[in-house]
Formats: sequence, C-alpha cells, structure tokens
Amino acid sequence: MEFVSDIHGRPDDPFKPSIFELVFQEQLRDHLQPALKYVLSVFATRYPRYLLRIVNKHEEFYALVMFFIERHHLRKHGASFAENFYGLKRRRRPLFSTERADAAAGTSAMANESRLGKKEARLSLLFLVGIPYIRAKAKDYWEQLGGGVDVGDLEGTVPRRNVETQSMVDRLRAMFKIIYPWADTAFELWMMSYNIGYLFDRTPFYRPWLKWMGVDIRRMGPEDYQQPAPSSAGKTSLQSSRNVFTLLKSFLFRTPSFLLDSLKILLPLSIFFVKFLEWWYSPTSPARALHAKTDNGPLLPQPKVLKPHSNGILGAHPHEIYSRKQKKGSENENAGLRYGICPLCDGPLANATALPSGYVFCYKCIFEEVEKHSRCPVTLLPMRTWMLRKVLV
Repeated sequence: MEFVSDIHGRPDDPFKPSIFELVFQEQLRDHLQPALKYVLSVFATRYPRYLLRIVNKHEEFYALVMFFIERHHLRKHGASFAENFYGLKRRRRPLFSTERADAAAGTSAMANESRLGKKEARLSLLFLVGIPYIRAKAKDYWEQLGGGVDVGDLEGTVPRRNVETQSMVDRLRAMFKIIYPWADTAFELWMMSYNIGYLFDRTPFYRPWLKWMGVDIRRMGPEDYQQPAPSSAGKTSLQSSRNVFTLLKSFLFRTPSFLLDSLKILLPLSIFFVKFLEWWYSPTSPARALHAKTDNGPLLPQPKVLKPHSNGILGAHPHEIYSRKQKKGSENENAGLRYGICPLCDGPLANATALPSGYVFCYKCIFEEVEKHSRCPVTLLPMRTWMLRKVLV
C-alpha cells in the first residue's frame, strides 16, 4: 500500500520519522502532566503547608516547569523534550526541498545550515507550552461549570432561570459550556487530518503550526550524537587557573544544565512509576490477591437493619418480609416490604436510591419525601437530600 513506506520509514529519506514516532512522543508529553500531579499530590498530603498551593495551581506550575525544560532542549538539542527522547530534532525546512537534499540532511554541513534560529526556537517554545496550557485551563473551567450537564434539568427540581434575568457573565458561561465540546472536537479533527496527510505523504508537517514556522521534524543523525571536542587552548587555561573559585563557578554554571539533562531519565521514570501503581492497585492486579489471602483480623458482623417505626408508612411490619419470596395471590402479598417494590409508590423501583436507614425507594419518590418532611418515611429518622445514595443494580 501507499502508506507502508511512511509507517516503516522511507528508503529514499531515512531521516523522515514515521507517524508512530511522532504520535509516541506526543503521548509521552501528555503523560508528564498527570504523573507530575500525582507525585505532587502524594507529597502534599505530608507537607500541605508547602505543596498544597502548588497542587491547586498545578497547570501554572507545570507550564512554568515545562517552559524551562523545553527552552533548554530547544537551545541545546534543537528539539523538544519528548522529541529528543525519541531521537528526533527540529530543522528549518529549506525553501526548495528535494529527495536528494532530504537524504543529505544528516550530514554536518546540512545540519549546521538547518539549525533552528532564535525566531523558530521562540515560536516552538510558545506552541509547546502555550497550547497545552490553554487547553488544560479551558477543560478545567468547563468542568467547573458542570461539564455540560445541567443537574437541575436532570433531577427536575431546579427551575430554569429566565434568559432575560441572566447577566452578561452568565450568558457567556452558558455559551462557553455549549461551544467548548464542539471546539475541542473540531481541534482534534484538525490535528487528525494533519496526521493522515503526513501518513499518506501529502504534507511534510504533522502539525499546522510547524507549517506556519517553516519547521519540520527529522531523525537525529550521527553528528547530532557527537560531543564537541574541547579546544587545546581551553584545556591549557583550565589547567593553569584551576583553583577553588574557578571550580565552584564552573560547578554553579553546569548544575542547572546537568539537572535539566537528568530529567530526560527522571520524567519517563515517573510516568512508569505512576502506571505501575495504577496496575498494582487495579482490581485484577496481584496486590488484590495477596491482600485477600492475608489475615485481616476478625470479620465485622453485618449491620442490623433498622425496624420500621410504628408511625411510619409500613407500621410495625417485620422486616423479614423484605427478604422472603412471595407468591402471587397470597394474603400477605401487599403487606410490608417487597423485593424490588418502592414502599412509597408501591411500584417497581425506578432509579433505586437508598437512605442511611437501609431502605430503598425510587429516586423521585424519596427525594420529594425527604425534601418535604426531612425524615425517613419508614423509620422517621432525620434525613437530608444530600444523604441519598444511588444503588447500582
């Protein structure tokens, strides 16, 4: 097929990355934020005084951290953090590109001419940090507004406000709740169209902003892995002026670069650590089986169900009727509690909802009852609407 060469790499252009390499480096970048947030949340439980504010402002903190990381990698390697991890780099695409020029892009002469300039590096940094930050803040704000779900309309208890009485801010919020899902879907389809075009070799850019900047992504060549050899004059001056002050100054200047380079190993390890914990504590993990085999002490007895109050809707009927199978036409068929029947409407349970007293009703019936009388209709214990719990059956 036509796109097989793009999947496995083109023989006439060995430095063109496949679509899988580009997708994987984006997935690595997308997994960094939840991994960092999880690590900060764990440490924030022990040191809330210092880390709780950072966790609450995680999007801003993550954008600031990635700003310095991406700037370092763009200056030193000419690529983003994830691209450098997968052996990719960015280059200024030549005005007239031919297959022969693309194949020779791995040579040192071509590599020096195609290095990113200051303008391309700044634009790359803007898109690498700005777009994920804007999307994260927009999604977070959309979820704060309810995520497109109007709880009052679902429950049928909160009347809709008149559009004429709403303020301009309320109208803008309602408009944002409607527009955001469509805008996010359109953005994803736009990105997917560029992926498909790159897969079928219709465009050399897998992202539209790369086309705007005139930058494409290539595989690193042998000269990109070679460390520049220090000059002899530098060695002589270093040996002649080797003292404590010079060593300390050199250490201070090299420490930030060393720390940023070490993140190439630490950040992927943090992702692996988070994914390992998700697997270990999943329902099908060995941790569940080992925990089930251990002795957890004596089993707690099953809590006793409260008996109906004599003035309640069931009177003094014994609770064992609830668990007893009844036959049609029997004399006690309509007496007391019956399995799957709501005590209020005497019909089948619709959207079963339980109270802390242990009795189950239809959601609509018990919500209206508790909202009106603020008590359990069977046991007459004080209840509130926030105590209702849905039963998944």
